[in-house]
Amino acid sequence: MLSVVVLISGAGSNLRALLEATAGADFPARIVAVGTDRDAAGLAHAEAFGVPTFAVSWSNFPDRAAWGAALLEQIEEWNPGLVILSGFMRLLPPDVVAALSPRLINTHPAFLPEFPGAHGVRDALASGAALTGASIIVVDDGVDSGPVIAQERVPIVAGDTEDSLHDRIKLVERRLLVQAVLDIARGVIDLKEFA
Repeated sequence: MLSVVVLISGAGSNLRALLEATAGADFPARIVAVGTDRDAAGLAHAEAFGVPTFAVSWSNFPDRAAWGAALLEQIEEWNPGLVILSGFMRLLPPDVVAALSPRLINTHPAFLPEFPGAHGVRDALASGAALTGASIIVVDDGVDSGPVIAQERVPIVAGDTEDSLHDRIKLVERRLLVQAVLDIARGVIDLKEFA
């Protein structure tokens, strides 16, 4: 059974999809803890499924390195086989990435390497592109620059707003994330190949 820690910063819609999938008796992974860097609404999903939560608030630390060390300590208490950044809006310090790599993955609402960064949906709309997408990557020290393990195109349609496009991307992102976790748990995706 693959043990998973999920880190969120917001509403946790991807987390909810993962919790629902991993609750199935035949799903070979379990979420053992959910962490956040702030007071995140998505923690309610973890609580509804009886999954322990933790918070390591950025504002409680003098610098990024100290925050990262405390976050890593919390993560490692759960001894996860996989750590997922799912709407986690802080860049992890390089030593945290190094400690967790390659068992650290991230979701991104664009077809990487197109539109990296915190505003992938807005940037796709602003570019006039006809297509964007959703990606699951192995985290490296860059911004959304790690190896892609799953991705799918999403069309941009006339009249799309940032919210309407993001809602359609989230549907794809959730499906890709659940499948990626399943594939990692079953050994179809070997994260050691990305080390």
